[in-house]
Amino acid sequence: MLVRILGSAAGGGFPQWNCNCAGCQSTRAGDRNASGRTQSSLAVRADDGSWFLVNASPDVRQQLEGLRDGKPLSVRSSPIAGILLSDGEIDHTAGLMILRESDEPLQIYGTNAVRQGLTGGFSLLRVLKDYCGVNWVDIEPGSKVSLSNNLTNSLNNNDNSGLNVNGLEVEVFSLPSKPPKYMRSTSTVEGDWVVGFTFRDSGSVVTYAPALSELSDSILERFDNSDCILVDGTCWQDNELLALGTSTRTARAMGHLPLSGESGSLTLLSKLSCKRKIFTHINNTNPILIANSPERQIVEKAGMEVAYDGLTIEL
Repeated sequence: MLVRILGSAAGGGFPQWNCNCAGCQSTRAGDRNASGRTQSSLAVRADDGSWFLVNASPDVRQQLEGLRDGKPLSVRSSPIAGILLSDGEIDHTAGLMILRESDEPLQIYGTNAVRQGLTGGFSLLRVLKDYCGVNWVDIEPGSKVSLSNNLTNSLNNNDNSGLNVNGLEVEVFSLPSKPPKYMRSTSTVEGDWVVGFTFRDSGSVVTYAPALSELSDSILERFDNSDCILVDGTCWQDNELLALGTSTRTARAMGHLPLSGESGSLTLLSKLSCKRKIFTHINNTNPILIANSPERQIVEKAGMEVAYDGLTIEL
């Protein structure tokens, strides 16, 4: 299995266009310890399979350029076979609009709640219907999907036993969730707004959870049974944005477990035995983005890594 981090920053990227925090200013000044990052996205494929995009960020055009391998066989071609959505947030779905130029309907996997959000509150699916079109596959926690070069098999509800298909298997698991901001005032939709993905191929296991508000025993067990985890690293402190005056909400209130503190994710994740533990979806205010910061040193001493755009993991 091959995994490539296309974007490692949270919504807004790093530096964020309207932010003058210390990290953003350092990046603009060319500080070699403060490398720029695009917004959160992932690509994954089996050894002999096609790339699948996980979340379509607003930076998707430049991110997909890094997935092109070899000489193109035609004037038009796509580097991806499909898109999996972990949620309906704008920073994970706005890139779908850029993909409207596809010659074929977009193959999109997401929960029913996310589909309704992208039909009503943020009407991307309605717009895409009049451009390239969409083939939507409903996925819910507990379902498994097997993906190969030209074959997709969805296993929902009745049969979670898996398929004898060469390729990438994706298991969907539930995460604590709430509707995106654009749906909160009007939504009556119930269901899973946020999910994580566990990818399996030839005995290798990678788990991706870019939005994580708590670490339950079941989630920790899933992480511990993975070879590599890619986990929400949005904020260092719970009151990080409050202290800067850039938000009225804490990290937890926004659905992101902070890294620091006794109950923070760093303390809990550092105890796991999985081979690689990587923070991604990192907010521009988080000091771990600065390579020589004390906070980065704490993370690395705990056996964790900080993701960067283009990081490739081969398992």
